[in-house]
Amino acid sequence: QVQLVESGGGSVQAGGSLRLSCAASGRTFSTFYMGWFRQVPGKEREFVAAVTRSGGTTSYADSVKGRFTISRDNGKNTVYLRMNGLKPEDTAVYYCAAGFSGGLSIYAYDYWGQGTQVTVSS
Repeated sequence: QVQLVESGGGSVQAGGSLRLSCAASGRTFSTFYMGWFRQVPGKEREFVAAVTRSGGTTSYADSVKGRFTISRDNGKNTVYLRMNGLKPEDTAVYYCAAGFSGGLSIYAYDYWGQGTQVTVSS
């Protein structure tokens, strides 16, 4: 088991920046692939970014590539999502996820945080 707690969400104007954090507790953090997803009401949860267990390889949705950066600190059991150049269409609840196998699908992840709201105004 692993417990995930997100923080860092909030309201920001277009063009602004936020950094989300996800603190993990329970099983050894470094054994998990980590991902960030987001969801708006009435839509499916969508992939945003993922990072491998060592942090050496990252992947991004096309919609955030070049603006968002995922990273992890295995010593602090934390994964981050740095979001720059935010747009109104980035408004969503952002979820942190941990899985034994990485990937772009929600089905690749076994544990989820409770989510943190990000609101970007124009």
